[in-house]
Amino acid sequence: MKLYIYHTPELTPTEKVPDCAIAIDVLRATTTMATALHAGAEAVQVFSDIEQLMQASEEWPPEKRLRAGERGGSKVSGCDLGNSPLDCTPEQVQGRRLFITTTNGTRALQCIQNAPVVLAAALINRQAVVKYVLTQQPETLWLVGSGWEGSFSLEDTVCAGAIAHSLHTQLNCSLEELAGNDEVIGAIALYSQWQDQFLELFHHASHGKRLLRLDCHDDLKYCAQMDILDVLPIQKEPGVLVKFHTS
Repeated sequence: MKLYIYHTPELTPTEKVPDCAIAIDVLRATTTMATALHAGAEAVQVFSDIEQLMQASEEWPPEKRLRAGERGGSKVSGCDLGNSPLDCTPEQVQGRRLFITTTNGTRALQCIQNAPVVLAAALINRQAVVKYVLTQQPETLWLVGSGWEGSFSLEDTVCAGAIAHSLHTQLNCSLEELAGNDEVIGAIALYSQWQDQFLELFHHASHGKRLLRLDCHDDLKYCAQMDILDVLPIQKEPGVLVKFHTS
């Protein structure tokens, strides 16, 4: 298995597709998607454009849909929810489809949607992602961070490092064999330094600070937990993720 980490969607190669691609947006899109599916959402459908989201969701009866929109960390007017995973309670999402658009995470998913297998990862479901990858053993694996409007973000890279570290340990192979690019080494190093202090790291991260200014302290605390959900969002058709049953 060759593992490649890309810090933003813009950095992914355009001329090739991996066997498996994983989108990461810890703060907060992929955390929200995993939480919604865990809470009983029928599916999560992602859009980079709010107009397209409104159009597509119109075809669903109001009681079967939820519109989640976020730009710059804040909820988009006309949507039911913003991008807080804490809003995805079973009472709210059970049996409904979550139509979601966010500043960065939905773009990351769209950039990899042509891969044969597409997953969404966050710290909260890291172990479920690792378990799937170890079972399937794809030859090439991409971990794609969402970043923030094209630039590097600490929280996505530390999550990629957490996944890479676990794969490296459990595959019992050398880093040289596993790492397809330098970013893998960097991400594992970041994870090794901060693995017991994710919340503190988020306080240093530019997007963490942005969310703190918006009073999203509880979101940060929730997103900083590792391996609390055994749920794996997997793409069923381009842009539509459903829950894969890992156990």
